[in-house]
Amino acid sequence: MKSINICSMQDTKDLARRLASLLPENACLLLNGDLGAGKTTFTKELGKALGITKTINSPTFTILKSYSLPNGNFLHHIDAYRLEGVHQDLGFEDLLDEGICVIEWPKFIEDFIPEHYLMISISITEDEARTFDMIPKGMEYEKIVEAL
Repeated sequence: MKSINICSMQDTKDLARRLASLLPENACLLLNGDLGAGKTTFTKELGKALGITKTINSPTFTILKSYSLPNGNFLHHIDAYRLEGVHQDLGFEDLLDEGICVIEWPKFIEDFIPEHYLMISISITEDEARTFDMIPKGMEYEKIVEAL
């Protein structure tokens, strides 16, 4: 695990840019944190760093939004908050083969999470700063966290 302290929006943009440069084409990022911690804000900055020019906003009500990446793949943004207790196959496994998948509130769809991923837990600290705890699961993600 690696903890990264974020004190400003510029720090958030910088972290997103560094992470975007290290991600494989079919990455899975799991974002944890209380409401207002910055999960969607971080996803917006990650999308910009990956080359997305469209507005990225929360998929809270639609559950999934997909954005085309310049390389032809996609950034899939899932907000699983409203999926607590859902046990049917939602097809999320297929999305992991089509690009980068960012999942907010992953605890609600644990059965669909792949074996390897990067968990990012965001907590609010003093003065509205944030701590990003990077928890890799799998060798590829361990290397990414080491490089951050």
